[in-house]
Order: sequence, then C-alpha cells, then structure tokens
Amino acid sequence: MSKRDYYEVLSVERTVTVTELKKAYRKKAHEFHPDRNPDNPVSEEKFKEASEAYTVLNDPEKRKLYDQFGHDGLKQSGFNGFSGFEEAFSSFGDIFEDFLGFGGRRSADPNQPRRGADLRYDLEIDFLEAVFGIEKEFKIDKHVTCHKCKGGRSEPGHSPATCSTCNGQGKVTRSQGFFSIATACPACNGEGVKITHPCKKCRGAGTLRERKSLSMKAPAGVDTGSRLRLRGEGEAGKNGGPAGDLYVVIHVKADKKFERHGDDVVVTVPISFPQAALGADIKIPTLEGEMDFTVKAGTQSDMLTQVSGHGIPRLQSYGRGNLIVRLIVETPKKLSHREEELYRELAKEAGTNVRPHQKGFFEKLMN
Repeated sequence: MSKRDYYEVLSVERTVTVTELKKAYRKKAHEFHPDRNPDNPVSEEKFKEASEAYTVLNDPEKRKLYDQFGHDGLKQSGFNGFSGFEEAFSSFGDIFEDFLGFGGRRSADPNQPRRGADLRYDLEIDFLEAVFGIEKEFKIDKHVTCHKCKGGRSEPGHSPATCSTCNGQGKVTRSQGFFSIATACPACNGEGVKITHPCKKCRGAGTLRERKSLSMKAPAGVDTGSRLRLRGEGEAGKNGGPAGDLYVVIHVKADKKFERHGDDVVVTVPISFPQAALGADIKIPTLEGEMDFTVKAGTQSDMLTQVSGHGIPRLQSYGRGNLIVRLIVETPKKLSHREEELYRELAKEAGTNVRPHQKGFFEKLMN
C-alpha cells in the first residue's frame, strides 16, 4: 500500500512553519493516540502515520529530501518510517509529555500519597453581615480518614498484599500490533496491592463519609462571589496524602434599603415638594443607623449626594466607600382642600398653567 503525502496526513500546506507543524501534529496525536482509542487498529495506524509525517517534516534535511524526491528519496537515505510506538516516544516524547499529557515513558508509584479533592460550599449571608463581617457555623458532608485503620484500609494488625498479577507495578503491558501499551492492572485497579483483610469500619475504603460542623469568619466587605478557603477541610487524601481544601462561596441577600455598587452603597430617600423647594433638615438611614442630613433648597428629583466614608469597608484594604444618597421628590396623590388652594396660588404666582378645579360628586349635588 502506497503512503499518503505527509502534508496531507497532517492537513497542512507545503509552506507550513515549524510552529504550525507542531500544532498540527499535536492535534492529530490527541485525536488518534492509543490511550484515547483503546483496541482501535484504525486509530493506531493513523497515529503512526501522523508521527512518521511529523518526524520527516520537522527535520530540515529530511523535509528537503522529501520535497525533492518524495517517499522514494527517504528510502534511499535509509529512513523507513516508524516500527513501533516506543520509537515514536524516543523521537519526540517531549510533545507527548509536555503538551498531550500522555505519559508513555513515565511511571508513577500507585501507592504514593495523593492529595484529597477540593470541595465547594455555598453560604448565604445577610447584607449587613457582609458589610461588617460575620462568623458563621455550617455543616458539610465529606469524606474523612477512617479513624480505625487511619486510611490504610486494612484491619489493624494486617497489611495489604502485593498484587501477583502486576507484581506491585499497578500496570500491565500488552502488545497490540506495533504498539506496546501499558494499562492499569485489572486485578488491583492500578494500585499494585490487594486488601486481603478490609477494615470493617470503612469496608476497605480508607475513608468515611461524615457530617462535620465548621466555623468560618467572613471579613467585612465580602460580596457575592467572594471565595474563602478553609485549608484541609476538603476530601480526605489517599495513601497518607493531605486533605484537600474547602472553598466557601459567598452569596449576599439583597437589602430593602441599600443597594451596593462596589464599595459604595446607595440609599433612596423620599422627600416632599416643599422640602425639595425650600430645603430641610431630615434623618436618613445609613449602615450604622440614622444620621442627620441637610436637603438643599432647590433639590431636584433623582439628585445624588455623596457622604464620604459611610459605605462598605474595603476588603483587604483600608477605609470605606461612600454612601450615595438618592433623593426622590414625591408628588402627593391626594390633596386636602387647603393644600389644593395653596398649590393653585403657587402656580398662579409662578405663572404656571394647571388644570382647573374638578368638582367632586358632593360639590355637584350642592350646586
């Protein structure tokens, strides 16, 4: 069977650069690597084909020879392609290890300590608790190291036995076509040992699922999305490895009075038309309680006034944001007879056109 054109194999142009070539090969190797396509002879062949193409085109001398004389020219120079999987790794194993993540030449101790997984807990707190900080207690279900076997999985007084299938290596090697592929040992699930006397407390798992009470201090100024870490409060590690961490994600409840904008907080305060026109001394709500506030004469609705230093404490910094007072001029929905008279006099004085007085039902009866 004749070989395909190497540029066609990698789906690149004949003017491809070294960087583009490596990127194209990495894509093909990801797609057809035997670890991703077990027991698939078609993928094996495509992987070998792509590896061979990359070896030639990545070598300036081989590429020049191939461009001039094709596959026959390479044969005359002594290059006959790859004979197996291990040869591919010896040629450019750095690509597999550094970029693809396949460790064909690496071997890890199946019994080495492994860190436990990290966990997430979503915690809801009130607005003012977020502003001033709060210490919260909560409960979480997680795996902890078995108190009886100390994570060893065996009953006290017993030890794991070396797996006879893989001789403690945790993997077995099988030949498949021109590949030699190492896979996890099916007898011990890649652990290299067998638990002959499982711990009765955890049933040989080494960990137990428990509900644990925890306490966490949310600092002043946290906001929705703030993430706090509790070290060592994640899932238990394996083989004596450390536990993971617990990440507490904060969710702040909305407040009826205050609206947060970064480190600033906005409070909306209604005022009457006379207060807006003439000015007034009023009380406004703040994060700490009420405070005196002066409404200036001629205040317009939606006018914003800043009160420095009365906002949200700056997280991991100094000082506080500002309190933004939003004044809303309220229009009365119902007027007394005297109020209407005064407003009409005011309109007349200002030369403002208003609708005439509308008689009510009883006024019409009286007339």
